[in-house]
Amino acid sequence: MRTSRFTSVLLAGATTLSAFAVGAGPAVAAAPDPAAVTASPGDQEVEVFAEDGAISRAKVPTASPFVAEPVMNAAGAAADGAVTKIVNNGSTDSKLDVVMIGDGYTASEQDKFRKDAAAKWKDISAVEPYATYRKLFNVWAVGAVSQQSGVSGDPKQDTVRKTALGSHFWCNSIERLLCVDIKAVDTYAAKAPQADLVIVVSNTAKYGGAGYGSTQSPLGYEGIATVAGGNGASGQIAVHETGHSLGKLADEYVAEGTTPYKGPEPGQPNISTLSADRMRQDKAKWYRWLGKTSPDGGTVGAYQGAGNYPSGLNRPTDNSVMRSLGREFNLPGREAMIAGFYRRASPLTSGTSVTTRLTATDRLTVDLPVSGTKLRWYLDGKEVTALRDHKTIAVSDLGPTGPKPSAHELKAVANDPTSAVVDPALTPALTRSLVWSVTR
Repeated sequence: MRTSRFTSVLLAGATTLSAFAVGAGPAVAAAPDPAAVTASPGDQEVEVFAEDGAISRAKVPTASPFVAEPVMNAAGAAADGAVTKIVNNGSTDSKLDVVMIGDGYTASEQDKFRKDAAAKWKDISAVEPYATYRKLFNVWAVGAVSQQSGVSGDPKQDTVRKTALGSHFWCNSIERLLCVDIKAVDTYAAKAPQADLVIVVSNTAKYGGAGYGSTQSPLGYEGIATVAGGNGASGQIAVHETGHSLGKLADEYVAEGTTPYKGPEPGQPNISTLSADRMRQDKAKWYRWLGKTSPDGGTVGAYQGAGNYPSGLNRPTDNSVMRSLGREFNLPGREAMIAGFYRRASPLTSGTSVTTRLTATDRLTVDLPVSGTKLRWYLDGKEVTALRDHKTIAVSDLGPTGPKPSAHELKAVANDPTSAVVDPALTPALTRSLVWSVTR
């Protein structure tokens, strides 16, 4: 079982959405104008993503006036809520489960939705550290049959389309801000097993998005990302959002209108009140990475402006994906993401339940989803060195038996020795063990 579900708390508004419309269905005259949908007191703060990769914030409603129950025949009813596994890497108890929900796809467009969802996951999982750790993930597609094809606010500001999740541009009068109905998203997300991440794939090619942070969903996930099924750049929005939800990372950009930070040292691993010299002196935050070349460019140091504040907080590098889209995670961010993966997924699995009592004639196979993972076998606490890194063993390989059958403990221990995680507080998550009882 996982040691925790999707329990990380995002910074206010820290999650991402993006969606875009194709197919021109007729406008519904009685529906609200998308440009008129503005926030009211108590609504949720979200992140907004500009075409140039810049990120900002806005208040938006959690409901959408564009949600509509589709009028469906039997085939449409069967497709609505249908769950398809796009990527199957194993049990939900040992993997991180991504749930993709379509919006603005009619009953006849469900195949298109599944293709769009698969393509979007391919884009996301091409980014490190996803690329190295992609076998830790399952991906589910949940079909939501919409009354009309596309989303409101595309191609024109007054375009209205009734859809299952109510996706609409011009939210809070911001053209590229794409909002959805949170309750409708929950309804469909509940149909897939154990949602860890939720991504809304909208039927549009228009660039835009939004980042929903702490939705307080009863399903246990912490945020929603929406991406444009027909926009090649939209996957980066989901990558940024998972920096918050999985890596527990703070934003590294500066929000408009903020004043210098004067608070205590924050808990997020990628922002700090400390200078580089003070980090070295105190052995604090990302001091182990200082001076190293980072995958997002330049060297790790302490760069002023982070956590939405223009000063008072520093970030590790000049411009990572937590500052603007189209970038890589910096070294401290990549480390936090890997640790986040392992909080929900295991480096060691087996098709043989640990409740199975093995005998002298049995064989046992384990799976190591991450390349380079080291495997050790122990019998009654003593390593069987001849079996190192053997993923399939026979119980008879464990050595000679005594004069009569007796019970023993067989343990498999897997460890990911990646150099991308150097903080001793995070390394325990990279090791996992399974224990069986053996009679031999």
